[in-house]
Amino acid sequence: MLEVQFGSRRRTCDGTSRRNFLRVGALGASGVTLAHLLERRAAAQTTAKKDAAVIWVWLNGGPTHIETFDPKMGAPGEFRSVTGEVATKLPGVTLGGNFERLAKIADKMVFVRSFAVPTSSHNRAAFWINTGFAHNANRPSIGSIVSRVRGSNHRVTGMPTYVKMGQIGFNDDAPRIPGPAWLGKAYSPFAPSGPARDNMNLATTVERLEDRRKLLQRLDQLRRESDTSGVIEGVDGLNRQALTLILGKAPEAFDLKKEDPATVARYGGGLGASLLTARRLCEAGCGFVAASLQGWDMHGNVKGGMDRRGPEVDRAVSALVEDLHQRGLDKKILVVVSGEFGRTPRINKRAGRDHWGALSTLALAGGGLQVGQVVGQSSDKAEVPKSSVVTPQDLMTTVFHTLGIPAETSFADPSGRPTRMMANGKLIPGLV
Repeated sequence: MLEVQFGSRRRTCDGTSRRNFLRVGALGASGVTLAHLLERRAAAQTTAKKDAAVIWVWLNGGPTHIETFDPKMGAPGEFRSVTGEVATKLPGVTLGGNFERLAKIADKMVFVRSFAVPTSSHNRAAFWINTGFAHNANRPSIGSIVSRVRGSNHRVTGMPTYVKMGQIGFNDDAPRIPGPAWLGKAYSPFAPSGPARDNMNLATTVERLEDRRKLLQRLDQLRRESDTSGVIEGVDGLNRQALTLILGKAPEAFDLKKEDPATVARYGGGLGASLLTARRLCEAGCGFVAASLQGWDMHGNVKGGMDRRGPEVDRAVSALVEDLHQRGLDKKILVVVSGEFGRTPRINKRAGRDHWGALSTLALAGGGLQVGQVVGQSSDKAEVPKSSVVTPQDLMTTVFHTLGIPAETSFADPSGRPTRMMANGKLIPGLV
């Protein structure tokens, strides 16, 4: 708990000295305080690129690879995209019919058509892609590894290093993505919609504030008095960083009311709002933001499902990619679009597609990668990779490269044994 005193001293009715103070609570149910997270930050490795970040767009449920980025319109009718196709800016390359906006900026993206995960189970595949390892391994997720390498919070802004918006993992009863595993609770994702976000707000114990206006007046008073009386200089380094988070601009990054309304409109709501928030968080020092969109488990009526979900992804991701280029962030922020697996190449009796781990969808943008290309090929009916398979470890290696995390990075497991965060991955070919 962090308490910051301000204002002149005065006597209470019992004769004791009293000053106004504001208190910052613990972050979330784990009971880890903000200063504790910052202490972990100070002890972290510093080899990573401090200004690089990843926005991990997770299409929860397993998006069809055919109706997204590999339409296969030359295949027999029961295999080809039921939403048709749209031509892109890349010669001879098409996307599923719901992705007209992405098609127009395909020169800023990479579409991987030989990505696969060796399971068709929702949570096993989600675990594999988010950790690089099989579901029975006790492994931290990529976001938690980034948090461990950089530290839980940015040194200057106090922004959490790892933020998660939405659910990653299939349902409430199934196993979840492990988060930090044995790295420790300090490297868990920060959830902006949960109690941790609420605890970024200031609460006064001086008196009950009648409305938001009085709270803002009190906050302004604290800022003015801390500037003139040296309150910030009087606290130790870690608590100073915690105070900087509360009084600084980091909390504003979560508030889209601070954004240009035209930009908010361009992204749209739902996933768009999440991705715009993600961009703002990365600008404020966040290193890994995972944003998810539900509704991709299309066992029936895949066309109806794609007509509902596809345009939202098309609008949100295209707005993000264009925004990153316009703001000069395309070399610093990597965008990854994935789900846990693909869908069966042949349409089933319910006009849907079932689970299919043998081939999956993957799109990338930014991160200083060589964009404007398709990596890998699938078989004629989009059943399996035709060229070399791109694995979850390869994706993990590419993410590490973008963030400047050495491939040999290791941490001590619960038994004290140094354990590498990657096993045998390689960079996705042609991207660097």
